[in-house]
Amino acid sequence: MTTARPEVYFGSVKTGNKGAFAALAAKVDTIIKKMDFSSIEKKDKVAIKMHLGFREGYQTVPVFFVRRIVEAVKKIGGFPFITDNPTSVYNAVNRGYTQETCGCPIIPVAGIKDKYTYKFKANFHNVKTLDMGGVLYDADALIDLSHVKGHNTCGFGGAIKNIALGGFSGPSRWKKIHGVEQSLPYWDAEKCTPEHAKKLKDACKDGYITYDEEKHKLTVAFGMCHQCGDCLKADKGVGCLELKQENFSLFQEIMAIGANEILKSFDEDKRFFLNFLLQITPLCDCWGIGFPNVFNDIGVLGSRDIVAVETATLDLIGKEKLIEEMIPLFMRPHLDPELDLHPFQRLHGPMKDPYIALKYAEDLGMGSRKYKLVEVLAPEETLKMESPKSVSETEPTFF
Repeated sequence: MTTARPEVYFGSVKTGNKGAFAALAAKVDTIIKKMDFSSIEKKDKVAIKMHLGFREGYQTVPVFFVRRIVEAVKKIGGFPFITDNPTSVYNAVNRGYTQETCGCPIIPVAGIKDKYTYKFKANFHNVKTLDMGGVLYDADALIDLSHVKGHNTCGFGGAIKNIALGGFSGPSRWKKIHGVEQSLPYWDAEKCTPEHAKKLKDACKDGYITYDEEKHKLTVAFGMCHQCGDCLKADKGVGCLELKQENFSLFQEIMAIGANEILKSFDEDKRFFLNFLLQITPLCDCWGIGFPNVFNDIGVLGSRDIVAVETATLDLIGKEKLIEEMIPLFMRPHLDPELDLHPFQRLHGPMKDPYIALKYAEDLGMGSRKYKLVEVLAPEETLKMESPKSVSETEPTFF
């Protein structure tokens, strides 16, 4: 058994030389070479799982980089295809993703009606089964290509979330994985009168608590809750409501379980993970809305270890300062400097620690939270290299 830490390759968006050989595109190419796609055999069907975006969202991984990855797979004889949920595939052209621009087919992860799936037993609280996308399951190799951003339910979205939600059918994603937080009790109906329940509902200024008087049922939308504590203040002296870490953690654990099941369908040496830390928005691309960037661009990370690349992603973001003036006004961030919180916790609340899913993933044997960060084409290194005489039009022109 090896004790070596998995390598995570990092290309910074910062540059030290004006030459193209020092730019981010060259760093992505270098990371691909370091990750070594040679384990992909000729004619292997290679699934490039990414989020192609919704509606007015435009901050997904640029097609410029997608094409480079596609061409790298083709070069070694693999047959790449891009896959995501049907809705994103149908309107991917709006964000510039087509077979012509990407250089490979774009296929819905569970077929054109979202019904081509493989069922597996999750047996996790109220989630008994999940339906994995059959197109993803059938592939020989996986490249998990993720746009890193914040996420209102689990703190952040990266490689694990990309396959843990995007690799399953819509009903599994929206009606089982989302909603698992409700499987642990948090409200005592016997202690709570209808009048008090309405008081609790009204205490949430954002409407994340609902109350059905006919059924006498109070529901907290954990996925949106930012843990401001107003509802708990309103409950003082009654004690019928609890906001527990366990409820918030359920989503992260089912993500790890789902992602692990997908990874198990691929040979270990045919799994690759690329995280793009560019245009880091506070909320998921699933919202289908463009949001201000709340961090400076950082760069690109690549590894064969999903847990390591996610941990390195969070560690690098943790060193950055939130651009507070860019946080959407409808959010209620926790900006007290005395609070020891990761920036994504500041955005979404202390109980949405983005590292939680990584602990579950490591426990499942998906990878290691200990890693070795290897920077490629570091600015200090390229600064010492000879610069080109000209950086203007070097390709064929009309002149």
